[in-house]
Amino acid sequence: MKISESNPYFCAVKIPKIQDLVLFENDDLLVVNKPPFISSLDEREGGEISMLRLARQYSPDAQVCHRLDKETSGCLIIAKNPATYRLVSMQFEHRKVKKVYHAVVNGTHTFEDVHVNLPILNLGNKNVSISRQEGKAAETIFNSLKYYKHYTLVECQPITGRMHQIRIHLATQRACIAGDDMYGGQPVFLSEIKRGYRLGKDQEELPIMKRFALHAKQLTFKINEEEEIVVEAPYPKDFATLIKLLDRFDG
Repeated sequence: MKISESNPYFCAVKIPKIQDLVLFENDDLLVVNKPPFISSLDEREGGEISMLRLARQYSPDAQVCHRLDKETSGCLIIAKNPATYRLVSMQFEHRKVKKVYHAVVNGTHTFEDVHVNLPILNLGNKNVSISRQEGKAAETIFNSLKYYKHYTLVECQPITGRMHQIRIHLATQRACIAGDDMYGGQPVFLSEIKRGYRLGKDQEELPIMKRFALHAKQLTFKINEEEEIVVEAPYPKDFATLIKLLDRFDG
C-alpha cells in the first residue's frame, strides 16, 4: 500500500531511528518493534524506506531474518552478521521460533486452542489462496483473549510462516481481521461502538485504525546454541487506541 495523500488511508509516517525501536540488542542481533506502514525489505519499485535500510544505517551488515507484512507492527529480528543471520533463519525454517500475534477480529468468536491446518498457495503479486491440492502446509493456533460486543481480541500462533497466513486462516473461520479488506475484514468506526456519537456536518468519518489490526506481540528464539530469549513488543499507538476504545464503548 503506497503512502500518499491520494490513498484513503493516508497517514503521515514519521521515519523512525532504529535505535528508538529496539526491544533487545546484543553484539550479534537486535529485535525491534516494527512500526506499521514500513516494509520489512526493500520493495521492487524502490524509493520507499524499509526496515532493512534503516537497520543498515545502524549496522552496515544488517540482514532482516524474517518478514512482517507492511501494515503489521511488532517484533522483527535483525542480524548484525552473516553467522547470526544463518542461525536465526534456520530456526524459522525448522519451526523452532515461537511466534505470538494479537489480532482484533470482526464478530464474537470463541477460540480455545483451535488448530487451523489449511494449505496456502502463493499466487504471486502478494496474493494467496487456500488450496488443498497445490498449497504448502500451513498451521495456526487461535485462542480468544478478550470478548467485546462486536469484536474479539485473538491470540494467533503461526506454526508455519506462509504469506498472509494468519489473515487468511482467520478468514476461513469467518473471523476476519478488522480493517483487512483483502480478506473480508471491516474497519472499526467509533460511530459503530459509541452511543450517541455524532459526526460534524460535512465531515467524513475515518476508521479508528487506518490498517488491519494485527500485531506481532512476542517472539521466543535462541541467540546462541544454549541461550533462549523471549521478546515482547508493546502495542503501537493505533492498536492501543483501538483496544482502549473497545474496552470503553464495546465491552
